[in-house]
Amino acid sequence: MKEITGIRRRDRGQVAVEYLGFIPLLLLVGLFAIQLGVAAYTANQAGTGARAAARMASFDNPDMTARQAAQGSMSEWLTDAEDEFDVIGSGGGDEVTYTVRVKVPSVVPGIDDWGWAERSSTMPVD
Repeated sequence: MKEITGIRRRDRGQVAVEYLGFIPLLLLVGLFAIQLGVAAYTANQAGTGARAAARMASFDNPDMTARQAAQGSMSEWLTDAEDEFDVIGSGGGDEVTYTVRVKVPSVVPGIDDWGWAERSSTMPVD
């Protein structure tokens, strides 16, 4: 009985040490999962902005520019920086097409470039 007690005494705390070694990996996996969600949200917002820009440009007498419509329909924190948000329009005849490009924000420390989310939308002209 004394040997079993001695063995147990030496193993005490080993699980806690192993868990502490595993925590950074769990945090990193969690951050990448959050980054994936941020990228999907950014792509969704780019699509919303493209639809709003194309809709506004399709009117005969628009209330605002297509860029203002796109910016107003998207989350402010994605469109604040002028060099991380772009609206490109084209069209002719009876339809207009607008493309919105938004830089994907980073939540993972040390990795700043996740690329751009780009979506287009085409609307008929009134």
